[in-house]
Amino acid sequence: MASPDRMPGAPPPKPIPIKDRTSIVFVDKGQLDVLDGAFVLVDANGVRTHIPVGGLACIMLEPGARVSHAAVALAARVGTLLIWVGEAGVRLYAAGQPGGARSDRLLWQCRLALDPDARLKVVRRMYQIRFGERAPQRRSIEQLRGIEGVRVRTLYENLARQFGVPWKRRSYNPADWNFSDVPNRCLSSATACLYGITEAAVLAAGYAPAVGFLHTGKPLSFVYDIADLFKFETAVPAAFRIAGQHAKGRLGAAEPGREVRLACRDTFRKTNLLKRLIPTIGEVLSAGELEPPKTPEDAVGPAFADPPSSGDEGHRG
Repeated sequence: MASPDRMPGAPPPKPIPIKDRTSIVFVDKGQLDVLDGAFVLVDANGVRTHIPVGGLACIMLEPGARVSHAAVALAARVGTLLIWVGEAGVRLYAAGQPGGARSDRLLWQCRLALDPDARLKVVRRMYQIRFGERAPQRRSIEQLRGIEGVRVRTLYENLARQFGVPWKRRSYNPADWNFSDVPNRCLSSATACLYGITEAAVLAAGYAPAVGFLHTGKPLSFVYDIADLFKFETAVPAAFRIAGQHAKGRLGAAEPGREVRLACRDTFRKTNLLKRLIPTIGEVLSAGELEPPKTPEDAVGPAFADPPSSGDEGHRG
C-alpha cells in the first residue's frame, strides 16, 4: 500500500539551486495540476502545457488560475515559490513558502535588525552596492533614506529622457490597475517580477521576507531591501524601454505589461541575477559585523538527521 503522502507517477525531483533555474513564469486562465507525475497547466479545452516546475524560481498565478493540492505539494517539494498576484502582478495576495528551513540564518537576520549599530552598517552597505559609492558619513537611516529618494527620482527622470517616455512621477494605486499611466503600469509589472524572484531567493537562502532593514512593517520588507539593489540595473530600464516603445507606437497590438514581463525575463538572464541574489544577501548581512547566534548548549537536537539537500540552504527538500 502506498504512503498517504506519496504522489502519483514518478518521484518528484529534488530541489536545485536558485542560480541554476529560470527566473519566472506567469500563469492565468487554467488549472495547474500534476498529471502522470508532471506539472501541467490544463486550459478550458483540456489542452495540457507542461511546466518544468523544478527549474523555475517562482510561478506567478494571475486571476483565472486554479491550483490543485498535488500541484502545490510538488512545487513545495522542488522549492519553487508560488505567488498569487493580481492583474499583471501589480498586487500580491499570498505566497507559498518552499524555503525557510534555516533557523540559524533567520536568528542572525533578526539579531542584526534589532541592533541599531549593526542595522545602520547593513543599510550603509546596501547604499554602497546600489549606488556604487560609500554612503555619507554620520548619517542616520532616515537621512540615508532621504538621500536615496532624491537619487531615485533623478534615475527615473534620466531613464525617461533616454527612452523618450512622458514622465511625471512614480504614481500607482495597488487597488486600481488602470489608475496609473502606461509608464507607471510598466514599472509595476517589472517590479512585481523582480520582487517575485527576490522573495524566492530570500526563502531559498533561509531568511525571512518580513524582517527588513531599510524597509520595515511590510510582509516583504527584506525583499524590497534586496530587490532595490538590482532594480535600476534590471527591472526599471526594461520597464522604461517598453514604455518608450509604446509611446512611439512600436508595440502595435501587444500589451505593454506582457512585453515588460518578457523583457524582465530576458534581462534577468543576461545579468545572471539568480546567481547573484543569494551571495549578495550574505554580503549585505555580513556588513553588520555580528556573528550568527550559536546553538544553546541545552538545545535538543534532531531525532533523525536529514539527508543532504541538493538545493539551497533554506530548501526543505
